[in-house]
Amino acid sequence: MKILLIEDEPELRDSILKYLKEENYRVETAEDFQMAFQKAGSYDYDCVLVDVSLPGGSGLEIIKSLKENKSTAGIIVISAKNSLPDKIAGLELGADDYLSKPFHLAELNARIRALIRRKNFSGESKISVNEIMVLPDERRVFVNTQEVMLTAKEFDLLLYFIANKNRVVSKNAIAEHLSGEFADHLDNHDFIYSHIKNLRKKLMEQRCKDYISTVYGIGYHFKI
Repeated sequence: MKILLIEDEPELRDSILKYLKEENYRVETAEDFQMAFQKAGSYDYDCVLVDVSLPGGSGLEIIKSLKENKSTAGIIVISAKNSLPDKIAGLELGADDYLSKPFHLAELNARIRALIRRKNFSGESKISVNEIMVLPDERRVFVNTQEVMLTAKEFDLLLYFIANKNRVVSKNAIAEHLSGEFADHLDNHDFIYSHIKNLRKKLMEQRCKDYISTVYGIGYHFKI
């Protein structure tokens, strides 16, 4: 899952970044309003963590922009302790949750996981698609009750396909999901083909139906 962390306090930003990366999230950061506004408007994220007080502007404007642009990202507002006006304003603009500083990183992680489950998988902690079962919090995959060992990229790819099942997803969208802002600097998307090939092989080795099809010139289709 891909997260945008908008936080101007270097120590807090670095500690959140380190923790979330250890939890296998892909995290991009922004330390001021201008950088946050540019990234939020240019890339897709599963979750955006927004500090309200930013150099150069307000995080509330970031939330407003995300909603105006029909972003599907979950939004968690981070702000100073007991800042009730910020909390109310953020929720009224469309934020999904709120955390007051200081907070435990484990609680932030739990809030992120719960939010992503609500957004993409109707709140389920266990995702079942025919013979495939995914435990997203544990990052484990089973096919016909047999565990399939996937790399981090393969797991993220499978979960992305399931969240977008029966939709055609472009190569650009997949590249951005797997590589974030670095996707803009890639010369080609050959790495996507390699990940999909390996994912398909591992699933089919456990007698999984081949749900992934190529839509030539566009991308891929995970058809159920």
